[in-house]
Amino acid sequence: MKDATFFIIVYAWIAVALLIFPVVLRVIAPYGRHTTRKWGAMIDNHTGWILMELPALLVFAGFYLFGSGNRPLVTWVFFALWIFHYLNRTLIFPFRLRTKGKKMPLAIVFMAIGFNFVNGFINGYYFGNLATAEQYPNSYFADPRFISGLAIFFAGMFINWQSDHILIHLRKPGENSYAIPWKGLFRYISCPNHFGEIVEWSGFALMTWCSPALAFAIWTLVNLMPRALHHHQWYRSTFPDYPVNRKAVIPFVI
Repeated sequence: MKDATFFIIVYAWIAVALLIFPVVLRVIAPYGRHTTRKWGAMIDNHTGWILMELPALLVFAGFYLFGSGNRPLVTWVFFALWIFHYLNRTLIFPFRLRTKGKKMPLAIVFMAIGFNFVNGFINGYYFGNLATAEQYPNSYFADPRFISGLAIFFAGMFINWQSDHILIHLRKPGENSYAIPWKGLFRYISCPNHFGEIVEWSGFALMTWCSPALAFAIWTLVNLMPRALHHHQWYRSTFPDYPVNRKAVIPFVI
């Protein structure tokens, strides 16, 4: 693939995200607490989660490891962080969920597979084929973008993992009911798990300082902010005693 063609794909992917943002603000994704059979055939929640996250793991790894580039040492750190996140997201997190018997629309799984395939491709291909030692010399480890981006990445990962842990343990094994979470950043926002993931991939974009990672950060925001707003509305309509000062996704802001 020519470099120019690749970057056209990346910028087109960013444009699509910006164009559909107003749409996804209005359309409630039909899974989790918003699950509905109106979207067609259903699949087990755990199986669906694994299937839809797997491309982000395998496609990224494949394009990176089998790319024709020289893969500078710094890019191996990027590779390790991505794989670390998606090993948890694909092969560990689904088995921690206490959602036995729950299902999600197969249509959502297919859409997520496409989404993760594209993001895995543009990032894996870039780091495995186009990234150079001139762009990422070993001295880049001391670059403020790398240091601050890495710190932001791990801060977001911690928030995401802590929030997921809190949500999972709101239920006893076998329970499927919902309750108001109070610990961690839930004291300030309804969806710190989504906030943490937005922060995490924003840190990755800063750390890598490249357009494919920026595209993924934008898509993460476009995907998760509407979901957080819909969750927030659901909490407020479901629980009359829901904290009135709690925001949806960004503490004290939104």
